[in-house]
Amino acid sequence: MLRLASASLAGTAIEFYDFFVYGTAAALVLGPLFFPSFSPLAGTLAAFGTFGVGFLARPLGSAVFGHIGDRHGRRPVLLASLLLTGLATVAVGCVPTYDSIGVAAPVLLLVLRFLQGLGLGGEWGGAVLLTAEHAPERRRGLWSSFPQIGPPVGFLLANGIVLALSATLTDAQFASWGWRIPFWAAGVLALAGLWLRHSVEETPQFRALATSGRRADAPLAEVVRGHWRLLLLTGGALAVGYAVFYAVTTWSLAYATERLGMGRTTVLACVMGAVALMGVMTPPLAVLGDRYGRRPLCLAGSAACVLWMFPLVALLGTADPLLMTVGFVVALLGMVTMFAVVGAYLPELYAPRIRCTGAAVGYNLGGVLGGALTPIVATALADGSGPQWGVAVYLSAIALVSLVCFALLPETGPAVVRSRSGAGAPAGAETGAAEAAAPA
Repeated sequence: MLRLASASLAGTAIEFYDFFVYGTAAALVLGPLFFPSFSPLAGTLAAFGTFGVGFLARPLGSAVFGHIGDRHGRRPVLLASLLLTGLATVAVGCVPTYDSIGVAAPVLLLVLRFLQGLGLGGEWGGAVLLTAEHAPERRRGLWSSFPQIGPPVGFLLANGIVLALSATLTDAQFASWGWRIPFWAAGVLALAGLWLRHSVEETPQFRALATSGRRADAPLAEVVRGHWRLLLLTGGALAVGYAVFYAVTTWSLAYATERLGMGRTTVLACVMGAVALMGVMTPPLAVLGDRYGRRPLCLAGSAACVLWMFPLVALLGTADPLLMTVGFVVALLGMVTMFAVVGAYLPELYAPRIRCTGAAVGYNLGGVLGGALTPIVATALADGSGPQWGVAVYLSAIALVSLVCFALLPETGPAVVRSRSGAGAPAGAETGAAEAAAPA
């Protein structure tokens, strides 16, 4: 399990590195380089628009790779998604700016960002099923939390490189060529990830499906036709996690540097400290999910986000690094209380025959609802410096919607699964919790 979980973590870390390095670049340099005729605010909005395209591509990627995962196995998904995202990220670092090729520059940026999102949309489903379908039932939450550590690790790696470049290069050097280095580094990381994953075994659940001939012919159609309510509820439930994470890691970075006049290095350090703590807390929270259930932690995390969004923007408005870090830490702890357990929670909601598609599409639908729009909306709502109460209202509203969605979802913890499947049932029993809990 440790070897499988490590391979899963490494892959998600690399893929999220690719995804996050674009978000950091969008907040810092892509606006003036690729949209120079826009005002600074409009340029940032346009850069965040290309950032959002990656989220729009993620559900499509989860549908495409989910089909592969449910029809041909989880292992091919792990390799193909990592290769696609890595190649697209390296290519972003090679795109000439607007001054060199004109309007073709932002168009290429848009296409490559779409391909990044396509690959990442397939990554999560394959990675969590690698651990969830191998893990013993009573520790499924713990082992399935390893892929969830990947995003914090990827973020720290991406922003650590940017931070080092910011500290060693002048602003002119960073804007000229320094911003490209993190994208080129993705090629080396992708090769390392492919090497780690090439020997990964197929999961027992899929091998059993392949042997029995019970694989779904059209997984997406089966999910949409039979479980569309569940799909919408999971997307709405997870939206707050994305919204909070990208408000902290992307929008606040642009806002603090452009509106509050803070140094890029200082703000990055504040955000990275909060994300590091988020990563450290993921396994302990997942253990609580194994003991007390997935749903109670999700409800607690979303409720915490409802209550903390106004203090968050108030602390950000002080421009005090220590107070900002406190705001970021509490917000991300609320978010990770939910996301520490969703690696086990979402797959348990679906039967194995449609699990790769259902879990991945639901997860990435939350990304569209919460992640794609948040930097754009927050930037548009922000007015001058100081506390941005409009942003707080927006984030609190998303958190409230997610709280309601979690309240409508069934529990899937070990005790519940045993009671539905019968004592002694293997981990990931054939009947999904949602199929037992709700009508198609």
